[in-house]
Amino acid sequence: MLKSVKILLPALICVSVMVLSGCGKKTDTEKAVAVETNNEAMGAEESLDSKPLGISEGRTTEGMLPVYFNFDSSEIKADQVPRIEVNAEFIKKTDMNVRIEGNCDPRGTNEYNMALGERRALSAKKYLVNLGVDESRLSTVSYGEERMLLHGHDELSWSQNRRDDFVVVQ
Repeated sequence: MLKSVKILLPALICVSVMVLSGCGKKTDTEKAVAVETNNEAMGAEESLDSKPLGISEGRTTEGMLPVYFNFDSSEIKADQVPRIEVNAEFIKKTDMNVRIEGNCDPRGTNEYNMALGERRALSAKKYLVNLGVDESRLSTVSYGEERMLLHGHDELSWSQNRRDDFVVVQ
């Protein structure tokens, strides 16, 4: 008897839920939320002739390259010098302003990573200025570990997060 109750009770509950949930009719709320399409709220039509700048690698604007760092370091590595030189040439031949965004991997405290990200951004800014970029066209910000590209817990993920991104600002 007890065995049949244990089997029958869950089945009865499932059937009750299915019967009570059923398909409902459209309510007044759903009708009120329905989107009306009218062209009065549309803005002026914009030309598609201009080509917006995209993202090339990391979160860096197309035409420039991110610069990667060693663990716990803000020094521009020798193998990253060609990347920062590409960025300097891009900035010098345009009239755009660039924000250098310092990033870190998730190891370390939030406060430490914010400071390290700032040191990385300032290091890249100093290097660009030494290459002839006008300092007034450069700004820096540190995101610490807040804008990771890869969320893995391995060296590959961490190495991709230890970077400076170079973003055109309007």
